[in-house]
Amino acid sequence: MLILSINPGSTSTKIAVFKDDNGLKEVFTKTIRHTSEELSGFKTIISQYEFRKNLIEEELKNNGIEKLDAVVGRGGLLDPIESGTYKVNQKMINQLKEAVNGEHASNLGAVIAEEVSKKYKCPAFIVDPVVVDEMDDIARISGMPEIERRSIFHALNQKAVARRAAEKLGKPYNQINIVLAHLGGGISVAAHKNGRIIDVNNALDGDGPFSPERTGQVPVGALLKMAFSGKYTYDELKKKITGKGGVVAYLGTNSMIEVKEMIKKGDKKAKLIYEAMAYQVSKDIGAMSTVLKGKVDAIVITGGIAYDDEFISLIKERVSFIAEVLVFPGEDEMLALAEGAYRVLKGIEKPKEY
Repeated sequence: MLILSINPGSTSTKIAVFKDDNGLKEVFTKTIRHTSEELSGFKTIISQYEFRKNLIEEELKNNGIEKLDAVVGRGGLLDPIESGTYKVNQKMINQLKEAVNGEHASNLGAVIAEEVSKKYKCPAFIVDPVVVDEMDDIARISGMPEIERRSIFHALNQKAVARRAAEKLGKPYNQINIVLAHLGGGISVAAHKNGRIIDVNNALDGDGPFSPERTGQVPVGALLKMAFSGKYTYDELKKKITGKGGVVAYLGTNSMIEVKEMIKKGDKKAKLIYEAMAYQVSKDIGAMSTVLKGKVDAIVITGGIAYDDEFISLIKERVSFIAEVLVFPGEDEMLALAEGAYRVLKGIEKPKEY
């Protein structure tokens, strides 16, 4: 059994092929880089799909891949859906091509997967897109009737790591309660209750802790004053919230490695921002533990920043009293995609219909 995972980014397309060998084993992986010159001729992100598809098929040919049992793409900005593996269908393709819920590179995942699957005569899937929504109704209330709290977060890695945490705890995922924090360019902190994510911050544009590239939750009154000051356009403020907010706004870099170097050289501001981010993550972990009424089997930390033992120690100092802290550094999204398709092909789960 061979499964192809496709994860499109703004300037790259990651692909990986996995085989079933008493569990999934990587056959090969490749990050195809796209220059700004190559992408400049496309008016929209979705119009890049054929260009990227051709490059993927060329890589498969070069690596001797003549058959595939499934192709699985990163899910894009669809309507809110439950967690799971979904067979790509026409409704999904139409929404992604029309960018009904916004433009994002991940919208290419299902479209490319569908096109590649036609050549190999196999099914195409997506797994746990960023719009996975299992929130309790009470968690949707914002305090302003016109605005509902939304579930947009690192669903793919959150779900994959939650299953690994369950294995370590020796219990099925649908029988544990955990608070899971994904620490990357964006940060999401979620309450997992019996296999469902019942509350999570909107990690894209305005909720939860600040991160290397996002402001997280900020005082609304002060933001309103900025918005009506005449100094900023809508697009400029949006960029401040997502992309140029958080650590990069304070320190001029979104690299936590560079921040650590600044701290080593005695930069007191860098140290303060570094510790403040850990402080805010800890606060949200504490908040999510109240969602679970204190019945927390483990606190789980993942994402690229989880490689930083010092940062993890700052969090542990504040949250270890709640529950055991398990750390799974990095984010193996390519494997997580393949695992979703694998569970369907092996009959462990049924594919869901969008």
